[in-house]
Amino acid sequence: MLNALMQEKLAIVSPKVQTTRHRIKGILSTADYQIIFSDTPGIIDPKYRLHEKMMHAVRSALEDADLALLLVDINEDWSEVDAVFSSLRLKVPSMVVVNKIDKAPKEKLEEAAAFFKDKKYTKELAFTSALSKTGIDKLLASILSYLPEGEAFYAEDEISDLPTKFFVAEMIREKIYTLFEDEIPYQTTVVVNEFKQKSTLIKIRAEIIVQRESQKAIILGQNGKMIKQIGTAARQEIEKFLEQKVFLELFVKVRPNWRENELYLKEYGY
Repeated sequence: MLNALMQEKLAIVSPKVQTTRHRIKGILSTADYQIIFSDTPGIIDPKYRLHEKMMHAVRSALEDADLALLLVDINEDWSEVDAVFSSLRLKVPSMVVVNKIDKAPKEKLEEAAAFFKDKKYTKELAFTSALSKTGIDKLLASILSYLPEGEAFYAEDEISDLPTKFFVAEMIREKIYTLFEDEIPYQTTVVVNEFKQKSTLIKIRAEIIVQRESQKAIILGQNGKMIKQIGTAARQEIEKFLEQKVFLELFVKVRPNWRENELYLKEYGY
């Protein structure tokens, strides 16, 4: 949804749950307004210290927000979603945004409207498809109606407060989510160690962090086949983002139980 509202790819995309791990700010500036969006991880019951860090990102976003957008996939279990939304105890107005409506029948939309419209957390209900951009302009207009007037926080050419290296690491991580199944994406993170502007290209060196030697072997693949696929796909995505040629080097490093290690988590930006 952040990408659709910003009309810029800031958050990585995957059909797998819990893809987002950080709070990502998107800064949308026009001649008339500036909106700061915070895309957060999904709400989960923490099982690792990494999960605790993710939930802290959610809480911090809610604490300084003027409006909460509660995003629900129209194909999700609405009762489970309702339980999560009801537990948030929001102190600001909230809109329920029902997404992925492009392939849903009219009856399903009517059922969703009937289910969510009278909930205590539903100040307003919106229906969208981030993929087809359906309802995005209407949603944006509704968002503006709830926001207070004030001075712009950021320069008009800024689209995020995060460094370029963060987005590069996320694009590499996205390709891991695309190419691998099961536990590999969830037990992996990416760190950019070198980002150098050369005369004709940008040189990037990044490490893919895994928890076990067996995972390292899977990421590398036979004769390095898989890591080459990751590198090629990621480089193409990064070049589109940076609008410049990129030389990308990828390495795999084993860090046992990194998701529970406070020092590693801090080093990796969590």
